[in-house]
Amino acid sequence: MIFYERINQFYSWYLFIVSFAIRIRDFHPGIPAISFNKIHVFFYDCDIYRPMQRKLSILESLIPLAAILVSLWMVFFNTPTESEMGIVQKIFYFHVPSAYVMYLAWIACTVGSVMYIVRGSDKYDMLARSSAEIALMFGVVVMITGPLWGKKAWGAYWVWDPRLTSALVLTLIILSYVILRAMSSSEVTKRFSAALSIVGAALIPLVHISVYKWRGQHPTVLRGGGLATEMKVTLMVCMTAFTIVFIVTLRRRYQLEKLRRREKELVRLHQINQFNN
Repeated sequence: MIFYERINQFYSWYLFIVSFAIRIRDFHPGIPAISFNKIHVFFYDCDIYRPMQRKLSILESLIPLAAILVSLWMVFFNTPTESEMGIVQKIFYFHVPSAYVMYLAWIACTVGSVMYIVRGSDKYDMLARSSAEIALMFGVVVMITGPLWGKKAWGAYWVWDPRLTSALVLTLIILSYVILRAMSSSEVTKRFSAALSIVGAALIPLVHISVYKWRGQHPTVLRGGGLATEMKVTLMVCMTAFTIVFIVTLRRRYQLEKLRRREKELVRLHQINQFNN
C-alpha cells in the first residue's frame, strides 16, 4: 500500500510539472514544442500504474455501495417506524435525498452550460450533459417515490400541490434537455440546451420555497421539527450516501462521454483518410 501511495504522489508531481511546462510553452512560443503526450501515454501504459488504477477503480465502486448498504440498514433496522404512516414513511429517506441530488446535478449541469457558453470548451459541455442525465435519473426517483408516499398520506397518488407541480415542471425540463442532446450534437443544439439548463436552474429556488410561500399539502418536517433524532440522523446518512453515489456516477459518466467523443473523432479521421486515399 505504501508503494502505491508513493507512485500516486509521483504521478501527482508529474502532472504538476507537465502542466507547468505546458503553461511556459504557451506563454513563450519561441520554446520548441515537447511531446508530453508520449510521456503521459508511457506512464499510463506502464505495468506499475495499471494495477494501481484498477484497485482505485474497484475501491471507487465499493465506496458508494457500502454507503447505500449502511443507509438501508439504518432505514429498515435502526430507525423507528412512524406511528401513523407505518412502513410507507420510510420512502421519505429515499425521496428527500433523491430530490437533493437532482438539484445538485442540475446545478452542476447549469454551471457546465454557463462555462461552455463563456469559454466554449468541450469539457464543460461534457460536464453539463453528464450531470443532466444523472439529474433525470434522480428526478424519476422523486416522481415515483412522491406519489407512493402521497397515496398513503393524502389518499391519492397525485394532487396539484405547488411543490409537486413545480418539481414536475423541472423534471420535464430536464427530460427535454436529455432528449434534445440525444437527438443532435451540433453547436446550435449545445448552446440552446445550455440556455434551457439556465431556465431550469431558475426553477430550483421556486420548487424549494413553494411549500412555504403558497399553501399546499406537501409537508415541511425538516423546518418544522417533525422528525425524531434517530430519523434526522438516518436522513443525514442517506443524503451523504446519495451524494457519494452522485459524485462517483458523475465521474464515471464524464469518462464515458469523453471516450464517446474520442471514438467519434477517430471515426471521423478514419473516414477522412479513406476519402483521401
